[in-house]
Amino acid sequence: MVSVLPANIQDRDGARQLLTKAFAVYGRLRHLWADGGYAGQLVHWVGRVSRRALEIVRRSDTARGFAVLPRRWVVERTFGWLGRSGRLSRDYERKAQVAESFVYLHVPPHASSMN
Repeated sequence: MVSVLPANIQDRDGARQLLTKAFAVYGRLRHLWADGGYAGQLVHWVGRVSRRALEIVRRSDTARGFAVLPRRWVVERTFGWLGRSGRLSRDYERKAQVAESFVYLHVPPHASSMN
C-alpha cells in the first residue's frame, strides 16, 4: 500500500493510517518490517491494535561502510522500480490522492507476488 503525506506529518505518524488500511485489506498479514525511524510507540501500537509483529531492522553499531540489511532490500528494490518512472521522479501533483494513484499505476503487476 502507498500513503503520500504532506511534509508536516512524520512518516511514523502516517504509518498508523496506512497500517490500519493494510490490516483491513490484507487480513493474512502477520509480520512487518520497518527501519529505525519507526521504532518506539509504533511498534507497541501495532502489537496492541492488531496483534501483529512489527520488527525494526537496525544497522549494527559495529558495521562500517555499506551493509545489506535483512528485508530492507525489498523496500529499496521497490523504490528503484518506482524511480525509473519519470512521472514518479518529480512531484507534479497538487493532491496527495493523485500522487498515490500514479504510484499504483506504475508498480509492475508481478511486484505484489515477489518476496
